[in-house]
Amino acid sequence: MALQGQQTVSYPSFKLVIVGDGGTGKTTFVKRHLTGEFEKKYEPTIGVEVHPLDFHTNVGPIRFYCWDTAGQEKFGGLRDGYYIHGQCAIIMFDVTARLTYKNVPTWHRDLCRVCENIPIVLCGNKVDVKNRQVKAKQVTFHRKKNLQYYEISAKSNYNFEKPFLYLTRKLAGDATIHFVESPALAPPEVTIDLVQQQQIEKDLEDARAQPLPDDDDDAFQME
Repeated sequence: MALQGQQTVSYPSFKLVIVGDGGTGKTTFVKRHLTGEFEKKYEPTIGVEVHPLDFHTNVGPIRFYCWDTAGQEKFGGLRDGYYIHGQCAIIMFDVTARLTYKNVPTWHRDLCRVCENIPIVLCGNKVDVKNRQVKAKQVTFHRKKNLQYYEISAKSNYNFEKPFLYLTRKLAGDATIHFVESPALAPPEVTIDLVQQQQIEKDLEDARAQPLPDDDDDAFQME
């Protein structure tokens, strides 16, 4: 999955596409992994930066070629060339902006139209921000579509590795794989209130036990 001119590696590598509305923090998230930022390559034909992110597992290294749009999702969707040969994906929204969650079903539909049956993680970013607009119990889309969901804070590195570990296990078909060392990450730019976030994670657990809402728009009504 390496791009032209980018050396291939001898260990398993996968094309990971990251989608979501502009401003949700996709680029910030990818750039936390310093090696990927150092080795990134720009592909002007489809307006994408590709960051090779390496992770070290108990069964050896794995590389994700993270495809990060250069902002062209502002023009309504992405070209198929971005998705083609995608082997796994992250859909990102911003918990402080309701519309970015409301648009998740559209990103999911576009992704699944081109990439069938790939592992997908939904990430709610910016959980470090106090005035949260999308509450934990309102996040139900992942349950409807059988996706994994993680709350993350790119700027504080909170849960950074979780989406990658989940995708690694899915791609390898082995739920026992674990990371044996942490990647070099940029220092946190913000701190997160861990006590408050642990309560939110508990709310997420509790929400999982509730029946799904039967609305059709896969989100919640805008106020």
